[in-house]
Amino acid sequence: MYLIFALHNHQPVGNFGFVFEQAYRDGYLPFLDLIEAYPEIPFSLHLSGSLYEWLVDHHPDYLQRLKGLVSRGQLEILGGAYYEPILAMLPRRDRLGQLRHYLDLLRQEFATEVTGVWLAERVWEQELASDLAQAGATFTLLDDFHFRQAGLAEEQLCGYFLTEDQGQLLRVFPISEPLRYLVPWKDPEESIEYLRQLHHRQPDAVLVCADDGEKFGVWPETHQHCYTRGWLRRWFELLRHNRDWLHLTSFAYVLKSQPARGIVYLPDCSYREMTEWALPPTSQRSLLELRRQLEQDARWPLLRSFLRGGFWRNFLTRYPEVREMYARMREVSDLVARAEKRKPPQLPQARLDLYRAQVNCPYWHGAFGGLYLPHLRQAVYYHLLRADAQLRSLKGVQLTTGDFNLDGQEELCLANSQMRLYLAPAQGGMIYEWDLIPWRLNLLATLSRRPESYHYTILEAAGISQPTSWGALHEQVKFKHPELHRLLHYDRYLRKSLLEHFYPAETSLEHLIRLEEQALTDLAQSPWSWRSSGTRSRLEVTLERECTLFNRTIHLTKTLILLHDRRELEVVYKCENLPAGTYLFASEWNFAGLAPDADDRYYWYEPGQRLGRLKETLDVGPTSTFGLADEWLGLRLSLTCDPPAALWALPIQTVSQSESGFELVYQSSAVIPHWNLTMSEGDTWSAKLKLQISGEPARR
Repeated sequence: MYLIFALHNHQPVGNFGFVFEQAYRDGYLPFLDLIEAYPEIPFSLHLSGSLYEWLVDHHPDYLQRLKGLVSRGQLEILGGAYYEPILAMLPRRDRLGQLRHYLDLLRQEFATEVTGVWLAERVWEQELASDLAQAGATFTLLDDFHFRQAGLAEEQLCGYFLTEDQGQLLRVFPISEPLRYLVPWKDPEESIEYLRQLHHRQPDAVLVCADDGEKFGVWPETHQHCYTRGWLRRWFELLRHNRDWLHLTSFAYVLKSQPARGIVYLPDCSYREMTEWALPPTSQRSLLELRRQLEQDARWPLLRSFLRGGFWRNFLTRYPEVREMYARMREVSDLVARAEKRKPPQLPQARLDLYRAQVNCPYWHGAFGGLYLPHLRQAVYYHLLRADAQLRSLKGVQLTTGDFNLDGQEELCLANSQMRLYLAPAQGGMIYEWDLIPWRLNLLATLSRRPESYHYTILEAAGISQPTSWGALHEQVKFKHPELHRLLHYDRYLRKSLLEHFYPAETSLEHLIRLEEQALTDLAQSPWSWRSSGTRSRLEVTLERECTLFNRTIHLTKTLILLHDRRELEVVYKCENLPAGTYLFASEWNFAGLAPDADDRYYWYEPGQRLGRLKETLDVGPTSTFGLADEWLGLRLSLTCDPPAALWALPIQTVSQSESGFELVYQSSAVIPHWNLTMSEGDTWSAKLKLQISGEPARR
């Protein structure tokens, strides 16, 4: 029988340099050192474009060694979309652009034919068959789960298949899920025995063992497992010892020497675990519970083909923040497409920035951090805003409308040469994106706290809820922060800006921290109407609505003022027909993209007076000036209140899962100026906020 051994090595755009270096030192380099000593073991390798570029800059000798393995016939290079996007979420022009760009680069760099492609997260939709073929690919590899969902039996999945779209053919290899769980997690002999038994049943079988290369040294404890304790060397020795019946080979050899096993059309799918993660948390638990029950049933080999989770695109539903990034990416993609007609000199760089912003990792969440890693989200916005700035210049101030975040509602975009603000009148009149153009920074790349299925595991470990029959998501539960169960707070609305609340007068900062505050109105989630006026140098947008406060109908307006070429936003509040009594009016602002625990990132109070790092909580008495500073970015944000306002500030931190365990992750800082109002019946109250950005972007 034939075995194809393939690795996919990837580090996302925006990951820290030390993470790249550690992955290289612990995984990529020792693997190469070891496999060079086994020239009789061929393998296939895909490097994502972001990792390839880092290697060019930091370890070009590694690439030279790979070229040596290619030239001696031991290494087969796999292509893919350049910056590892989920191809199904891209406009077709970007799919083809990313695929062609990287295939051409790899063919030139390694002086070899590259016709196979790795699909990021193996997310498949049938129309990809024609796109891959049109880009110059002849084959790809997907999980055997995809094929079982199409109705194929396991014994049929021992070769490759043809599939078709728009009259164009593509070859597709199934990846063995049993081997994914055997290698390198079980004793090497178990994988050999699994292959031996398959060989006895089907002597001509072709099996693909393919997965993330990071599990050979990069994931926690795998370096010791694979190299210090010698798992990988033992496995290579067993492969060498069993060469009389087990032949390691390449995709290219199988394609040339064996016919396809048939024609198949695959459903929209990804690997099994991804279909589970795409479900809402309660549905995830129900599916896993059902799976554990059915695995005990004698009919499980038959039933498993009919049990599946959700659809990858529903991450855009589960997380509105993902949909915001996705919609902004499509807006910039349209900008690039329009620029193709006039070919400005900035176009090639803008196109690369767009491609970098399409990297898949921040657009979903599963067993690893993904969306929950703020530096990855900010990297997406950094490249989107840099591409945007290269292709679009603005004179004066501008207001445009449209469904910018693809939620079926009308949004507003206020822009000048220094900033772009996206407002959602239908969602509390909030600002959901605030782009600082010189810094390439979205101040509102925030993330709300919401339930995840693994939060139940945290509660179970703390003895707060009953254990489920299927147990933890991983065999070993690790906590990187004490008492995480006490920090499982869930937001009732998106953590954005320009959100208003009326609170009882006794509301405190502690109430907000524990999410025990009782809003007297629903302003933060209800629709507002809007109108605008202005000139080329001054734009005013007024949002207004009526609501009930203490059985009295009140009228509220908030007017945003944006000036030509100014790095400032002014907000004017007016509350009319207020009821008698004492209560609080609060204006909530959330700021992301700033580090929480460094000496050069801090709150300040009046000029020159520091109040603490951004992860701290603050309860400040009435003041006219308050601010945040990030000296590393060269950014200073000041908030001026008239009349003076008391301020609450608190960190918004999520409890999320990463490859190394459960952890607390800082997402943003909530800054909430508030006024204590003592009103007579029918009174009118007003206030002004001015938010100013100063400093100059630091060169990094």
